[in-house]
Amino acid sequence: MRLLVGLGNPGTSYARTRHNAGMWVLERAAARWSVRLFRRGVACRGAGRIGSEALELAGTLDYMNVTGPPVKGLLRDLSLTPESLILIHDDLDLEPGRLRIKQNGGHGGHNGIKSIVQAIGTSQFVRVKIGIGRPIPSVDSADYVLAPVTADDMAVIDPVLERAVDALECLISRGVDVAMNQFNIRDNSGDEQEG
Repeated sequence: MRLLVGLGNPGTSYARTRHNAGMWVLERAAARWSVRLFRRGVACRGAGRIGSEALELAGTLDYMNVTGPPVKGLLRDLSLTPESLILIHDDLDLEPGRLRIKQNGGHGGHNGIKSIVQAIGTSQFVRVKIGIGRPIPSVDSADYVLAPVTADDMAVIDPVLERAVDALECLISRGVDVAMNQFNIRDNSGDEQEG
C-alpha cells in the first residue's frame, strides 16, 4: 500500500492559493482514479487502487506548518513505513508549470515538509514537486504562497497538474527511478526541464 498526501491548507480561503498545489493534484488523481474523497476531521481521504497497488489518498490534513503529526498518525494507522509515503507539494524553486520527482532530500525551507520530517523522524520518502516559481523581490515568499493564483498563472500551472497525475501513475506502477527518468527531463544545455 502507498500513502499519497497532497499538501495544502484547509478551508475555502486557501483553496486557490499556490500553497495548495499538492491538494490540487490529489483531487485530480482522485477524480481520474474514481476515488471518492471523504471529509474526516481536517482531512479529505479516500482509498483506491492502481493495478495491484492499494492506495490511500489524503489531503489538507491540517495547516501546513503542523502537517507532520497527522501524517505520522496516518502512517501508524495504516501500518506503513515512511518509505510508503508519496508527498505532493508546491515548490518555490521550480518555475511555474514545472514538475520534479525526488527521492528523499531536505525540506528546502518548505514548512510542511519540515513538519513531516520532524514528526516521522526521516526524510526517506518520495516527493512530487509542483513548480510555482518565486515572487518578485519586493513580495514576501509567505505572502506569495498564500495569495490566490491569478488566471494567467493558473493557465501555466494547470497543465502540470494533469502531468503530475501521470507521474504518480508511473511512479506507483513502474517505480521511482523510471518515473524520475520519464518526468525529470533535461534539455540539451544540461539544465533540468521538469516536465
